Amino acid sequence: MGSNNEKYRNSEVRESARRLSHKFWLLLVVLVTVWSVLIIVPPIAAANEASGTASGLYSFFGYICHQLPDRSFFMLGHKFGVCSRCSGVYFGLVLGALAYPIFRSISDVRPLPIFWLILSMIPITIDWSLTMLGIWENTYFTRFTTGLVLGTACSVYVIPALSELSHMLSLRNTPPIEGT
Repeated sequence: MGSNNEKYRNSEVRESARRLSHKFWLLLVVLVTVWSVLIIVPPIAAANEASGTASGLYSFFGYICHQLPDRSFFMLGHKFGVCSRCSGVYFGLVLGALAYPIFRSISDVRPLPIFWLILSMIPITIDWSLTMLGIWENTYFTRFTTGLVLGTACSVYVIPALSELSHMLSLRNTPPIEGT
């Protein structure tokens, strides 16, 4: 049987891990929100004649997205920093991170069954495949929506991993119980 010191230490570690989990979650929300906002900065900058900012961000996002104009949303007469599918993925990351605490405890380390992540990839795979095979032409709506589904699902899998990391860090940073 554990001593009172061990019980106290265990509750202390759990509380530390819970607090750290919330900090990691908040950091994730801030990072994916900033990233998603940066997607719409280039058209705003271009429309306001801040061409240096616009071209710098377009160049940066060019490393992660094809940025084809016929597959990108436009704002103020200028395209987003990424295509509609990538926009959906990134906005989905924000949506999933914000919605997560409504359905599940942030400090829960148990991942969802991998089945749900695979299931979230099916719409994007079908949409892309049918277009590549010439069976159907996807649209801004289908590209954005399928990206949104995948991005939301990815967020739901990242949060338990961050929570598990917070638990491991809390255990590592807890001093041993004296007298044991």
